[in-house]
This record gives sequence, structure tokens and C-alpha cells, in this order.
Amino acid sequence: MAKKVVVGMSGGVDSSVAACLLKEQGYDVVGVTMQIWQDEEESAKEENGGCCGLSAVDDARRVAQALDIPYYVMNFKAEFQKNVMDYFVDEYLHGRTPNPCIACNRYVKWESLLKRSLDIGADYIATGHYARIDRLPNGRYSLRTSKTSAKDQTYVLYNLTQHQLAHTLMPVGEYTKEEIRQIAAERNLPVAHKPDSQEICFVPDQDYAGFIEREAGERVPGPGNFVWRDGTVIGTHKGITHYTIGQRKGLNLAMGRPVFVTAIRPDTNEVVIGEGEDVFSTELTCSRLNFMSIEKLTEKRKVFGKIRYGHKGAECLIEPVGEDLVRCTFREPVRAVTPGQAVVFYEGEYVLGGGTIL
Repeated sequence: MAKKVVVGMSGGVDSSVAACLLKEQGYDVVGVTMQIWQDEEESAKEENGGCCGLSAVDDARRVAQALDIPYYVMNFKAEFQKNVMDYFVDEYLHGRTPNPCIACNRYVKWESLLKRSLDIGADYIATGHYARIDRLPNGRYSLRTSKTSAKDQTYVLYNLTQHQLAHTLMPVGEYTKEEIRQIAAERNLPVAHKPDSQEICFVPDQDYAGFIEREAGERVPGPGNFVWRDGTVIGTHKGITHYTIGQRKGLNLAMGRPVFVTAIRPDTNEVVIGEGEDVFSTELTCSRLNFMSIEKLTEKRKVFGKIRYGHKGAECLIEPVGEDLVRCTFREPVRAVTPGQAVVFYEGEYVLGGGTIL
């Protein structure tokens, strides 16, 4: 009897081809779109396209019809509000820069969707992420980088658990983006040429501060002081939620030279400003750790670390320095180590683990 797999279908080409490939491999495929914008008007649906907008439902349903697979919409609005949107707002209010996609992957796409899928008799869930899952000789599951580094998405998936990895399929990781589009075109899938979504789905206009003000209301801290690294007040900022480490644009400081945000201090409502070299550092500490290819870090280890999704990565030494604490020392200085972002550690093609930068 064929294994049943629930494919999370966003209406995009990657998840559509994932469903297609798995059906061709003999799986019993069910398509599901996670509905998190169920209160939208039609106009807002169109505006909030991406992987989360309700407009995705129409495209996903058309693909499911073309593939002749069952298709359902599941409501995950409460889970998304709590684990992604509320988290996003809270992190900014505390002077950190969150990564909502990592939270969504871990707690909505996997924790919630996987549980519901297993409850209805599925063996696996699948997505259109560019990553691969291998079981290592030590018995543990780990993510392996995708066939093409240009589209590798392992960074935003580092937080998945062993249970989640054991019940996940990622067929797209064996292909380049061009190959995926070609497969979609050859199979006449209606989304073969649909453009990729880039923005954070629940902030389609990219105005993070405006979104936070609407969500948090009176909790949003108001204007405060820009201070130089020695504490000298050099101006007034609009509110800490408008800034992130390494930012240069939009500061409106007449310093006669480029200056950058080097720290955010929510306790005193200050944004610290410095020179270009002040944005570079060689060390960070991270917590909320999740390890994949090993159970726990017990000694120093040379790895490759990525401090943001677009970072190419750099050689570093990691060591445990306390319960749920790892210190990471880079061989060369890296730019804009940002509290709230993830640092992900790689050994060769495999994700060793990662954590949240403090």
C-alpha cells in the first residue's frame, strides 16, 4: 500500500512540483494549503499574495486538479498569530530582529501541520523547500544543502526536530530552480511561470514598524536618543522598532560621513551609532539551541557558520559555555551580528545545528 504524504501547497511552483514528483514516485498524495488569512476581503487577498495569502488557495487548487489529487484548506490562523506574528512583534519591541520564516517553519508548517497530517493517517508531510534530508550513520536525521547553493534553504529549517525530519520529504532539493520550472512547464502545471514571493507575507508593504504599531498599540516605545558609542547624545530616533544592526539608510543624522546602527538598547530606548568598523565582530553567543547531526555539543568544534539567510557563511569555532549556550568565534570578523537572528552551523553539506543570537 502506498505511503500517504500531505504536501503543503502554497500555490507556488516549488510546492506544486513537489506534489507532482511525489505522485510520480508512487506516493498517495494529498494537497493542503494552510489558511491563515481567513478574514480577508478580496482586495487584501490579492495584496497579501506570497505563500500565506488566500489568493494562494486558487492556484494550489488548480494544480491539485491538474495532478488529480485530493485538496483541502486547513485553518492555522491561531497558530500563526501566536507563533509568528506575536513573536515577530515581541522581538522588535525588545530590540531584536526576528526571523519569522524560521518560526513559521518550526511551529506552524511542521509542528501544527505535521500533527494534523499524522492524525488523519499520513506517513509524511512534504514541502517545496530547496533542501535534502539524510539519515546519517549515527542514526540521526540531518538537513543536507540543496543541489544548488543559489537556492539553498537549509538555514530557515535548522530548527526542525528529529521527529519532524523523520516524517518529512523534500523532493525539490535535488533540483535547481530552472529544472523545477522546466518540470512544471513539461507537466503543464498552471503555475509554471508564476514569480517567486520575496517579502514577509504578513507585511506585504515591507513597513515593519507600521505593522508593529498596529499590532502592539500602546506597547510600542516612542522616540528616544541616538547615542554615540561613548554615550554622547547625537540625535533623536523614531523608535527602536524602526532599526536593526548594521543599518545605514534612514537614520537622518548629519554626521558628514556614513554611520551605522551598532546596538539597540530597549531598556533605555537608545539606538547606538558607530563607524563602519564598529559593525564587525568576531564573536557571538547563541541560545535556544537545536542540533541535528549530533545530539548535543560537548566540546569545541570547527564548523562553518551563517549568521543570516543571505550570508555566505564563514569558518568559526564553537564551544558550549553553559546550559543552552554556545559561544561562536569567527576566524575573520563578520558584519552585523544581529540579536534575534539565527546562526546556523554546517559541517560540509550537513546542518550540525544552530541557535538564536543573543
